[in-house]
Amino acid sequence: MLNNHEDGSSPLQFVRVISLTLFIIILSFSLMLSLFISKYAEQTLLEKQEAFGLLLAENVSHQLFTRFVIPTVLKFGAIRLRNEDQALAMDRVVRSTIHSFHVASLRIYDAEGNITYSLDKDEIGDEGKADYMVTKTWETEDFSAEILSKVSKAASLFRVSLEPDSMVLRAYYPLRAERSLTDMESNPIMGILEFQQDITADYLAMLNFERLVIAFSLVTSLVLFFLVLTVLRRAERLSNKQLREKERLIFELQQQEKLAGMGRMVAGVAHEIRNPLGIICSSSELVLKKARKENSSHVRILEALHEEAKRLSRTVTEFLDYARPKKPTMHDVDIKSILDQVTIFMEPECEKLGVSVDREYDGDTTVKGDKDLLYRAFYNLVANALQAMNGPGELSLCTVRGEKGLHVTIMDTGPGFAAEHLDHVRDPFFTTKDTGTGLGLALVSTIFESHGAEMALSNAAEGGARVDVIFPA
Repeated sequence: MLNNHEDGSSPLQFVRVISLTLFIIILSFSLMLSLFISKYAEQTLLEKQEAFGLLLAENVSHQLFTRFVIPTVLKFGAIRLRNEDQALAMDRVVRSTIHSFHVASLRIYDAEGNITYSLDKDEIGDEGKADYMVTKTWETEDFSAEILSKVSKAASLFRVSLEPDSMVLRAYYPLRAERSLTDMESNPIMGILEFQQDITADYLAMLNFERLVIAFSLVTSLVLFFLVLTVLRRAERLSNKQLREKERLIFELQQQEKLAGMGRMVAGVAHEIRNPLGIICSSSELVLKKARKENSSHVRILEALHEEAKRLSRTVTEFLDYARPKKPTMHDVDIKSILDQVTIFMEPECEKLGVSVDREYDGDTTVKGDKDLLYRAFYNLVANALQAMNGPGELSLCTVRGEKGLHVTIMDTGPGFAAEHLDHVRDPFFTTKDTGTGLGLALVSTIFESHGAEMALSNAAEGGARVDVIFPA
């Protein structure tokens, strides 16, 4: 038989491997999907910020030309930022334009790379401060932007909040004199605009979205894993159950084949023994009666001979009954009447041993069955109980009518069934007695099976053996 765990199931070896493999596959796929979505969200954010940066740069360029350059040229004839009034006018235009756009710094460079304007007044007039991107923007005349990060992407995922200016968009844009609104390429460049915009808040919102995607992917992976694991475990239990059932059926089939062969052999031998044994029994009885009349000194020997012959005859009869069981004749039978008849017959033995009999019958006790066979079955059960107690005790006979049918319970206060023998006491030829064929409970089981009844053997909670017989409704 299978070696089972305590819960009645032995795990299939491949279940753990399949479970772990599926978990790794699901988790890897979910993480890859979440990373792809996160990367796409990040790229979308950057593109959006660059687009906003371009709009801001174009707006600054337009506002400077329309609100500062034209009015200043008309009023002063030329632009001279060293003039305090012009510088203040330009500063007002720039600050009003970038208001609420989180611009951290803004500079305007001339063709020589000098800073002609800055939000930080200390930088105005610095020469040669232009970096490579300013020169490149003069050459390409195109907008360009880059992201400056003060914290790594991996570290930012584990932070609840980020410091201001942790993520900055730095952009470069050529400022043009708007001579033509339809062809911007024909407009001359007045300078290069460089500004840095704090996008930490938008980046943090994107990080929260990435965290949500990753968390959802992990939870989904775990849910899928446990669903798959549950299905595999159920399949495992069903497989183990089928395997155990198959083992049990094979074992029972082998037992039946073995017992059938043994039964045929026993039936043949018992049949050959029965006739001469009957002659021996009858002859020993006649000789015993004659010896008793004559007060012969051989009476004790003849009595022992006669008793052993009868015992051997009963044994042969048991063999024949088991090998060729009688087919029951089904009639209405009152189980209460049969149990009373058994206890009346066994009353002298009960008085001898000091056993009290407690009978409790509830409801209708009528079933379909063979009265003689059922009497024999219950007689064997009661006799076994008395033999097990072998002294003072209590025998309980109880019947209850339920949904499944009539439930008959027989309990004694003896030692009960040994745990290691409980599964074998109904096997033919199994016995723990020095004298016995081991066919008693096997015959009882066969009789109940022929009536469609179920018999269960166990030990009562208070001690002693318990036999439950359930007749079908």
